[in-house]
Amino acid sequence: MVIDPLDPLPSAPPPPVHLVEYPSRDAAEQLALDEALLDLRESQSGPGLLRFWESGAICVVLGHTNSASREVNLSRARARGVPVLRRMSGGGAVVQGPGCLNFSLILEIASDARLATPGDANAFIMRRHAALFDALIKEPVAYSGFSDLTILSRKFSGNAQRRRLRALLFHGCVLLDFDLTQIDDLLPMPSREPAYRDHRSHGDFVRNLGLPPAVVTEALRGAWGAHELTHAIPHEEAARLLRERYRNPAWTFKL
Repeated sequence: MVIDPLDPLPSAPPPPVHLVEYPSRDAAEQLALDEALLDLRESQSGPGLLRFWESGAICVVLGHTNSASREVNLSRARARGVPVLRRMSGGGAVVQGPGCLNFSLILEIASDARLATPGDANAFIMRRHAALFDALIKEPVAYSGFSDLTILSRKFSGNAQRRRLRALLFHGCVLLDFDLTQIDDLLPMPSREPAYRDHRSHGDFVRNLGLPPAVVTEALRGAWGAHELTHAIPHEEAARLLRERYRNPAWTFKL
């Protein structure tokens, strides 16, 4: 694994984490649940939460501050009937669909000193995940840019963070067996890019891992000690957010 030798992996165990199961393959529902779970942990102290999901259909997901007209080929998306959604975290626009595994991790900030700032939390979580994938695929995994995981400078996982006063959401996607041509079709070159991308096209910049989803979810559960299932899912709040934000064009397109 490629890491900064002056900033080694922390050896202390992570804070306690419970598993959330929510089997919907609707990306808008899953984005709404991310926010509902973050709000739950913000208002009610408790263990961290980890969950996984995969969109059943191709869609585009904007970062919180992205301009849809700048970051998405909207004419192409509309012609194909591809939904455009917006998440609550930062980062750039991504294409989601079958073969792209998503994880969401919700933690209390005070549960671990390594979560104190956005940069600290990124380093703590990304290095833990880099070590995990390094062991899984036996290739040199690097923590690149602000929140990417790469192999030989090709990105296979992008991640983003959203923080409240007491809790944070860290979520990301892992390309396992995704149709990468969808990215070139639906996204122009991004308005901002990490230096290591070096203006490469989407096809030259990203790659799949070729791992089964079950292998990755089991490894991530083990990395966070997420063996206990929780049933404390805020369904009503998620439904409200879905209605008011994640299916609302005014939220998606900042009307």
